[in-house]
Amino acid sequence: MGKNLVIVESPAKARTIEKYLGSDFEVLASYGHVRDLVPKEGAVDPEHGFKMKYQLIDKNEKHVEKIVKAVKKADAVYLATDPDREGEAISWHVYEVLKDRDVLDSKAVHRVVFHEVTKRAIQEAINQPRKLSEELVNAQQARRALDYLVGFNLSPLLWKKVRRGLSAGRVQSPALRLIVEREDEITAFKAQEYWTIEALAEQRAQPGAPASTQFPARLAVFDAEKVEQFTFTNEAQVRAAEQKIRDTARGALTVAKVDKKQRRRNPAAPFTTSTLQQEASRKLGFSAQRTMTVAQRLYEGIDIGEGTVGLITYMRTDSVTLAEEALRELRSVIADRYGNDNLPDEPRRYTTKAKNAQEAHEAIRPTSASRAPEDLRRYLDPNQYKLYELIWKRTVASQMNPAVYDTVALDLVAGESTVGEIAFRATGSVLVSPGFIAVYTEGLDDAVVDEQDHILPAVVEGDRLSLTDVQSAQHFTEPPPRYSEATLVKALEEFGIGRPSTYASIISTLRNREYVEMDNRRFIPTDVGRVVNRFLTQFFSQYVDYEFTARMEDDLDAVSRGEREWVPLLEQFWKPFSKLVEHTEANVTREQASQARILGTDPVSGRPVSVRMGRYGAFVQIGTKEDEDKPKFAGLRPGQKMDTITLDVALDLFKLPRELGLTQEGEPVSANIGRFGPYVRYGSKFVSIRGDDPYTITLERALQLIAEKKIADANKLIRDFPDAGIQVLNGRYGPYVTDKKKNAKIPKDRVPAELTLEECQGLLAAAPERRARGMRRGKAAAPAASAAAAADETSAALPAAAAAKKTKKKTKKAARKPSAARKKSATAEPPSPPETPSPTDGTAGGGETPDA
Repeated sequence: MGKNLVIVESPAKARTIEKYLGSDFEVLASYGHVRDLVPKEGAVDPEHGFKMKYQLIDKNEKHVEKIVKAVKKADAVYLATDPDREGEAISWHVYEVLKDRDVLDSKAVHRVVFHEVTKRAIQEAINQPRKLSEELVNAQQARRALDYLVGFNLSPLLWKKVRRGLSAGRVQSPALRLIVEREDEITAFKAQEYWTIEALAEQRAQPGAPASTQFPARLAVFDAEKVEQFTFTNEAQVRAAEQKIRDTARGALTVAKVDKKQRRRNPAAPFTTSTLQQEASRKLGFSAQRTMTVAQRLYEGIDIGEGTVGLITYMRTDSVTLAEEALRELRSVIADRYGNDNLPDEPRRYTTKAKNAQEAHEAIRPTSASRAPEDLRRYLDPNQYKLYELIWKRTVASQMNPAVYDTVALDLVAGESTVGEIAFRATGSVLVSPGFIAVYTEGLDDAVVDEQDHILPAVVEGDRLSLTDVQSAQHFTEPPPRYSEATLVKALEEFGIGRPSTYASIISTLRNREYVEMDNRRFIPTDVGRVVNRFLTQFFSQYVDYEFTARMEDDLDAVSRGEREWVPLLEQFWKPFSKLVEHTEANVTREQASQARILGTDPVSGRPVSVRMGRYGAFVQIGTKEDEDKPKFAGLRPGQKMDTITLDVALDLFKLPRELGLTQEGEPVSANIGRFGPYVRYGSKFVSIRGDDPYTITLERALQLIAEKKIADANKLIRDFPDAGIQVLNGRYGPYVTDKKKNAKIPKDRVPAELTLEECQGLLAAAPERRARGMRRGKAAAPAASAAAAADETSAALPAAAAAKKTKKKTKKAARKPSAARKKSATAEPPSPPETPSPTDGTAGGGETPDA
C-alpha cells in the first residue's frame, strides 16, 4: 500500500512535518516555485487572453522529478504550501506539472493549509482538506502577468533611452518615487529661525517642608496672544519679550489653573508582516530581508531539545487577530509571570485594518507563549533569539493592562494676579501603573520631543511662585527625515503600494539596481535612481502614481476574493499602457531621456558645459555633438551629484591628466582616469592607483606606487624569450605562457621555470583563441531587456572609477550558463593579463567620445 504524499516548499518544513505525521506520510519539498514564465518575449500573450507560457525552473527540476516519482507510488497527494496567494500558486503549479506528466490517474489531490508548524495544527489541516482556490491562483497569475508586462516593456525602454542594465517595475518604481520625492523635499527645504522662551519657576520651601522645587514652564501667551512656533523669529524680538516678562512679573508667577488627569496608554496590536519589519528595523537594526529570512526559519521549525518545532505562526500576514486557544494561553502566562493585576478582565481583541487580511487568519505570534525567550536561548542563534524575543514580548504585552499615568498641567500668569497678558504652561506626569510597559514598548520613528515632562510640586490656584530666571533658545526648522527601512515600509503600507510580503524584495531590488544608497541606515537616491524616476514620472506618470498603484493592488485583492475576473482587469491595464510604450519609444529622444542640465559656459572654449546621464553613469560634457570640435567628457567623482554639481567643480574634472614630475630615470609621471579606473603613467607604462585620488596624488606617492609595481612585475616574470615575444608569467590563477595574443595554461606536471621556447610555442599553438574584449563567455539571455539593449546607444562617457566593474557585473548577470564545450574551453584558458588603462578613452582629462 502506498503512502500519502505531502508537498511543502522548504526542506526544513518538510523535516518538521514528517515527524508529526508518522510512517503513513512522506513529505517532500518543492524548494519554492517549480515553474516560472519563460524568460523571453511572448511569455504573456495579450492577443490570446493573456495566455502565459511557463517552464520548469532549472535549479528545481531535480526536486520536481523526485516529487513525480513519489506521486506514482502514492495513494493521495496533499499540497501543503504556504497559506497565502503565492503559496496557493505554488500548489497550483505543482498540480499542473503532475497533471502534464500524467501521473495523477484518479488519485485524490487535497489542498491543506496551516498557520503554524505544530503537531496539532498539521494534523488538523490534514483532517480538513479543501480544493485549490481558483480565485487565489488567478490573483497570483494576474499579479505575475502585470509584473511581467510592465518590466518587459519598460526595462528595455530604459536600456534604449537611458542606459543598459536598468529596470522598472509596477511596484518598485512608485517606491523609488517616494525616496526621490523625499530627497527633493530635503533639497528644496529652507530652514526657518524661531525662538522659544521658558520661565524657571520655583516653589519656595516652607519651614519644616522639603527643599525648594524648581521646574521650567514654556511661554504660552504673550501680549494676550497665543504663542505659536514662529511668534519669535529673531533675537531682538526675544530680548524685548524677555524684558517685558521680567517687568510684568516682578519676580512672581501666580498659579491660574491646575489641570489634573489620568492618562492610559494601551499596548500595540500583535505583529503583522509590516509592523514586524518596521519594529525589527527600529529595535534590532534588521533589514526587511533579514527579518523575513529569520522569521521563516522560526516558522519552519527549530530543534529545541524535544524535537523540531515551529516557534512562530506564519510570518506573511495582514491580520492582527489571535486564536482563542492562543488568547487563553497568553492570559495564563501573564497571570503566572506578571500577576493578575496586569491582566485585563477580558482578552483584548484587535481589528485588522488591511482590506484583504483574510489571506492569513492570525497575527504573528509564538506558537506557544509558555516558551519564554530565555528558555530557548541556547537553541537559537543570536538573530533568531532577538527576533523571537521581540515577537514574544509584543504578543504578551498586547494582552496586558494599559500603562497608567497621573498627569498635571499648570497655567502660570506673570505677576501677582491670576489674569494677565503673559502666561506660561508647565506639564508633568508620573507613571502610576506600568502595565504592559513592564514587558514591551513600541519603537518610534524620527520622534521629536518638544518638551520633557517633569515632576511638578503640589500647588493650588492662587499660589504664588518665584520667577528665578527667563531663558530663551534659538531653533531652526529641520527638513523631513530621509526614509529608513522602517519608515519606508510604513509609507508603502499607508500608500497601498505592494503588499507586506513584497516589501523586502522591493527594497532589495532598489539597492541591487543601485537606485539608492544607504547613509546612516537612510535611503538616498543615486543619480541613476533620480534619472530613472524622472523619466518614468515624466513619460509614464500614471503608472508610478501612488493612487493608481494602490487601486491596482485593491483590484488584485478583489480577484483573490472572487469579486473580479483577472483577464478583463489585465485588458483594462494593457491597452493604454502598450500604446504609451510605443509612443514613448518613437517620440522621446535619448537626449531628452539623459536629462541634461546646463551648468554654464567653458571660459576657455566658450562652449556650453552640461551634466547628464550616459551609458556608464553621470558625466560632464563640454560642447555638443553639433560643434566642429568633438565634445569633451569627464565622469563625476564619488560623492558628486548631477543635481548639485556647479560649473567651477565641473571644470575641475577636466584638469586631468596632471603632470606630476619625473622618475629618477627621467620618465615623465602623470595621473589620469582610464576605462579601468584611476592610474599613474610613467613613460609608456601604467600603475593602477585605486584608493588614491588622481586629482590630489603627489609625485612622492606616485613614485612609491611605481616602485611597488616594478617589484611586482619582476616577481611576475618567470622566463622571457624576447626574440620570440614569448614570456612565462605568474598570473592570478597560476603560471601561464603568453605571446600577448594568446594565453596557454601550463600543465601541472611541468616546471614553469624549465620550459623551453619550443615547449612554450607548442602550448600556445594548442591554446584556444583569446576572446575579443568585452565578449561574453556564454550566450546572452535578455532578462526583460534584450531587444532594447541592442538598440541605439550613442552615449559613452565613462565615470571615474566604476565603469569596468559595473560593465563586468552586468555582463555576468545577463549571461546564461555556458554550454559544456564552452565550460571546457573556459577552464582550459587562463585569464588574460590585466589590460593597460588608456589615457584617451574619453573618461576624463579631455578624452573624446561620441556625444551622448
